Amino acid sequence: MEVPLILTQFLDRAVKLYGDKKAIINDDRVYTYRELNERVNQLSRGLSDLGVTKGDKVAYLAPNTVEMLEGFYGVFQLGAVMVPLNIRLTSEDYLYILNHSESRILFIDQELYHLIAPIKDQLDTVEDIIVHYHDGSCDERDYDEFLRSYSNREFEREYVEETDICSLLYTSGTTGNPKGVMLTHRNNYLHALTSMHHLRVDDEDVLAHVLPMFHVNGWGSPFYYTANGATQVCLRKASPESIVEAIERHGVTVMHMAPTVLNSLLQYYENNTPIFNQNIRVVIAGSAPPPSFVTRVEEELGWEFIQVYGMTESTPLTTISTIRSHFQDLPQEEQYRIKAKSGVQMIGTEVRVVNELGEEVAWNAKEVGELIVRGNGVMKGYWKNEEATRETIRDGWLYTGDMANVDEEGNIEIIDRKKDVIISGGENISSIEVEGALYEHPMVLEAAVIAVPHEKWGETPHAFVVSREGAEVTEEELIQFSRAKLAHFKAITGVTFVDELPKTASGKIQKVRLRHDYWESVGKSGRFVN
Repeated sequence: MEVPLILTQFLDRAVKLYGDKKAIINDDRVYTYRELNERVNQLSRGLSDLGVTKGDKVAYLAPNTVEMLEGFYGVFQLGAVMVPLNIRLTSEDYLYILNHSESRILFIDQELYHLIAPIKDQLDTVEDIIVHYHDGSCDERDYDEFLRSYSNREFEREYVEETDICSLLYTSGTTGNPKGVMLTHRNNYLHALTSMHHLRVDDEDVLAHVLPMFHVNGWGSPFYYTANGATQVCLRKASPESIVEAIERHGVTVMHMAPTVLNSLLQYYENNTPIFNQNIRVVIAGSAPPPSFVTRVEEELGWEFIQVYGMTESTPLTTISTIRSHFQDLPQEEQYRIKAKSGVQMIGTEVRVVNELGEEVAWNAKEVGELIVRGNGVMKGYWKNEEATRETIRDGWLYTGDMANVDEEGNIEIIDRKKDVIISGGENISSIEVEGALYEHPMVLEAAVIAVPHEKWGETPHAFVVSREGAEVTEEELIQFSRAKLAHFKAITGVTFVDELPKTASGKIQKVRLRHDYWESVGKSGRFVN
């Protein structure tokens, strides 16, 4: 008899083989896998008592806590659907998502309750709101009391097919409302098997949950680290100080994060001298870093740098950039260059880079096309949005909207998002490449580049820059620096200095907001850069 691929099997394995092992560390609270499973059973009983049944949506608005992590398994035992919410949205965003997803129950952290309070009376389907870390300041039910009122004995699960939806994740749309990505148990299960292989996950690992769990379930980490009996450290706030403390205090060996978070750790390391005695690997996804960034991570921090690529619609990871055995004799500088790319397809996924005719681009690191993906991770579709599903998935291929090239060895390099490519005088410019050049300037802490209108060239690159504390650098200096590093048509033509760059909760820079802010500053008159 075939056994369906259901995510609850991962916690079952951990309980069976690692039941008495330290599993979850959340501030001063420590739980074994057996104790975690008991809390999950209490949660499932509570949800069942509230009338939650198979297919119902249960939303979570919470930072990385044991309450968030146990939610996945507690919800899945009922065959219900987890709706993790980005903690950096507005009240109006939550109103739309909760109503659109038809969520029945909302679990929310006390420190985020103020985001829901203004729109609570406008929620169409939410029947109960339950608060984590309840401090008595609101009238909602206290999560700890809710949990304690139910038995922790084994819960009789609902039968679930592997093709049933387990998660509904809303992507931040750049225009219009966010779209709900439907991921199935099969999507997440096979993604976990693939990822744990490529990332070399085992029971000696100690994971620090840096990437938010709502962000494609923290890249599936609640699943494949649990399946392997790894210890997991929940970080409510991913500051450099809290991350370093977790590494030192708990012996963290692996972390997933965005490049901006890793950059903040590099800056912290410059002014502090933490000592890391264990081997540490850091898994990075987002805008491709320059090779110099990889060099600093591996040589200054002594950490292994692993670049991956993915998107919510592909569950998400599809490529990984590690040095294959037959390239390990390459010079170190060349290895860092390869590690800075998105890499090669992971097992279970087929990846291509195609031109507008649908033909694969040449492996010459020059020809650019759109990256498309086919495999077990591709989403079931967008919730209640068949048109958007048809636009994104064509003939079984997921069109990512990311532009890339492929080098002679088959390594894929993301050039830019389609919408972020700058077209100047008919030439395509990668904003990522320009940013990489700016990061080489010693006074630049962070940089993001967008297209701005230009009377002669149509559009040119404009940089938003956060300079290092106490640094003195001028717009003209950075313009000339970029001209020295890049072909002149790729060089920036202007700089806006800012105190910080807008970021998503996972640390990804929001260029759509930068474009909006730029147009607000210059007005809608269409003023050109000269």
